[in-house]
Amino acid sequence: MIRVCIIGLGYIGLPTAALLANRKFMVHGVDVKKEVTDIINQGNIHIVEPELDTYVRAAVQSGFLKASMEPAEADVFIIAVPTPFHEGYIPNIDFVMDATNAIAKYIRPGNIVILESTSPIGTTDKINTRLKEKGVDTSLIYLAHCPERVLPGHVMRELIENDRIVGGINEESTNAVVKFYRQFVTGNVIETDARTAEMCKLVENSYRDVNIAFANELSMICTKAGVDVYELIRLANHHPRVNILNPGVGVGGHCIAVDPWFIVADYPEESKLIKTGRLVNNHKTEWVIESIGEKVKSLKEQLQREPVIGCLGLAFKPDIDDLRESPALYVTTTLISKGLNVIAVEPNINTHPTLKITSLHETLEKADLFVFLVKHKVFRQISIPQEKAVLDYCGIFDTQN
Repeated sequence: MIRVCIIGLGYIGLPTAALLANRKFMVHGVDVKKEVTDIINQGNIHIVEPELDTYVRAAVQSGFLKASMEPAEADVFIIAVPTPFHEGYIPNIDFVMDATNAIAKYIRPGNIVILESTSPIGTTDKINTRLKEKGVDTSLIYLAHCPERVLPGHVMRELIENDRIVGGINEESTNAVVKFYRQFVTGNVIETDARTAEMCKLVENSYRDVNIAFANELSMICTKAGVDVYELIRLANHHPRVNILNPGVGVGGHCIAVDPWFIVADYPEESKLIKTGRLVNNHKTEWVIESIGEKVKSLKEQLQREPVIGCLGLAFKPDIDDLRESPALYVTTTLISKGLNVIAVEPNINTHPTLKITSLHETLEKADLFVFLVKHKVFRQISIPQEKAVLDYCGIFDTQN
């Protein structure tokens, strides 16, 4: 029986742990938050992801998944912790290094250590160096980077079906880690080196970010030109070699909104287009705030009072509860900080530490202005009274998409 120790039980670590446990791997999950480990050990989940609750419940009940605040000896160690920023968009791998420190004393010859966290180029080498400093003979273990590349809302399926990239610090490490993933991944498991694997994940999300930036820039141009951007994109996409994405409030999540900066930080002179894409997408969010402010000003004159603004959607993408780097959340909190009368609606969460979450039903009664920020399915089913004002930044009323 293969023992797996997973460090970090968030949006990637917990689904991975649950999947492996249901495949009869003995999984020891680790998280720094006691409330998280307690919830999981009860067979429950602390994040929203389709099918995840069923996987976790079955894994815990079978005894193949246990959560703890401390690592344990294992055959395979997987690091799946966040990689946020320092000030100025400088990559922060402190959590990765903390996880490395935590597992060092449990590593034995023949063990596999895998970094799944999206990381700057060279991070896997830094793990190798840190383990040596902690007394681990890394010539006797297998160390590789295998970046996750799943879509929130489809994680449980994509963990199995998506192709995976595995890059080891040497050929032996690559081969050992490839063999591990091929036990539960039906997609291709492709071999490379650690630095290429690290760069691959950053490039994938930078590509997406630049293409989204083009759509977001178009949306601002079309507003000024009096052109329906969604109709324009549909027409342009009839060209056999054109595939423009749909615009939104900006870009969020822990991948697309973050990863391009990892490249920019290390290669500032060579990454001008990548940086511009990031700046355009951030600007789109500020543009949304400004345009809402203009609408509120005209409504205030019309109503002779402060209008009630219903901000619909806080998550970074439709039909999930993930608020990380969410432009919709930023828009909502910024409007509140400006003293505007804002009602926040997010059907996928019940509470928020600083915002009052209002029901959609109550918002339909109270709001004067409906601002659609996220294209949640439930929002597409509501009927807005004709006398109410509407701003649609996510294509909620674009019936052809």
